[in-house]
Amino acid sequence: MTHPLGNPPSKIVAVHLNYPSRAKERGRVPKQPSYFLKPPSSLAGTKEAIVRPAGCELLGFEGEIALVIGSRAQRVAPEDGWSYVRWVTAANDAGVYDLRYADRGSNLRSKGADGFTPLGPRLLDARQVDPAGLRLRTWVNGELVQDDTTDTLLFPFGQLVADLSRLVTLEPGDVILTGTPAGASVVRPGDLVEVEVTAGELSTGRLRSPVAEGGPLAPYGAMPKADPAEREAAYGTAYEPEPLLDPRLAEGLRSVAVATLSAQLRSRGLPHMSIDGVRPIGAGGLVGVAHTLRYLPLREDLFKRYGTGMNAQKRAIEELRPGQVLVMDARRDPTAGTLGDILALRALRRGAAGVVTDGAVRDSAAVADLGLPVYAAGAHPSVLGRRHVPWDTGVPIACGGALVQPGDLIVGDTDGAVVVPPDLAEELIADCREQERQERFITEQVRAGESVDGLYPLGPAWRDAYENWCKGETQ
Repeated sequence: MTHPLGNPPSKIVAVHLNYPSRAKERGRVPKQPSYFLKPPSSLAGTKEAIVRPAGCELLGFEGEIALVIGSRAQRVAPEDGWSYVRWVTAANDAGVYDLRYADRGSNLRSKGADGFTPLGPRLLDARQVDPAGLRLRTWVNGELVQDDTTDTLLFPFGQLVADLSRLVTLEPGDVILTGTPAGASVVRPGDLVEVEVTAGELSTGRLRSPVAEGGPLAPYGAMPKADPAEREAAYGTAYEPEPLLDPRLAEGLRSVAVATLSAQLRSRGLPHMSIDGVRPIGAGGLVGVAHTLRYLPLREDLFKRYGTGMNAQKRAIEELRPGQVLVMDARRDPTAGTLGDILALRALRRGAAGVVTDGAVRDSAAVADLGLPVYAAGAHPSVLGRRHVPWDTGVPIACGGALVQPGDLIVGDTDGAVVVPPDLAEELIADCREQERQERFITEQVRAGESVDGLYPLGPAWRDAYENWCKGETQ
């Protein structure tokens, strides 16, 4: 494509998050803007196809407002930043999430492919528009999917120019992609994406980008791959993943007592499936699929590297999918916190089914009030750095003496929590229900004054009476 000003830009700078609606979707609000670069070769014009490489499934569109710099900007003040912008136009910050892993942090191949930055079709004179009075809309196959305005941006356009120019000289023709609002999602070959920016009566016109299927990538490099986390990120609120746990199984597990499950597991030669030493903080009761986090003993020389910033503890929270239980291996050490109220709240917002830790919980009263099922070995005021280094996620762990693998089922009630192998869940539910039915019968007989000899557990002498009782219960 020929650049709108006649020459290619020296750089295209894209902002990660800038619209409050998108920040709400992502579950985080940045304190300062952050950026990534797209190569000038990614530019395309209106009606040019965005080509999805064969093997990719997650081609994302992001309608954006593009700023075109008009004069050299170096260390400019925020109040002067807008004066360095010459043109405003519509853009689509396209990318394939299937390749994000390959250049984590830079987005080079996922966002920088040829044709992944359509611009146009018309330029609006920045001197004739109010930067806080622009409207951005995106349509997919004629349906409006994004509609937002620039009056509530986290980082106004002048601030973006000033911030970048502190360290990076902006040259005439450079392009700044200013972020996308809520509603960005995935498109497929055959779809049509349209983006328009308006300022009152002024309009860029619709930037039309049909989506086409491309050929396969050559095998001498990273190949596309998609996992549940990338699918969730790509689809945003439009993505409704399949439940991690069959709702029928989940309801079945909720219907039986953990004590009964433990007994049935033991009868199958699995006596070590209870997570010992944990009790509910607040209301008990959880059923979900295990996602794991492992802590290692504190080593001061390693804590700065592994324990700060976006460490494994925080990553584990952000990796949670609806229906998962975060299970923590804290080596049964309850003398430091492994979860506090803020991260518990974030787990709740992520749709977690609960948290189980064989360590301690901080802010236990606040955690109990959240309504998120949390099982812990106790409460402690100290932060995790007193005893633990958050090390890794998604690995087999030991929690309360039980081996927990990612994908195991976790069931909890007021007695505690137990690990259920997924392949045994269905038969366990049936056998637990039968055991509990027998125990209801036995309870009635004991209340009536019968001895437990030969009755508990149910012996042959009571079998006929039990079967007749069952017939009455089902009538």
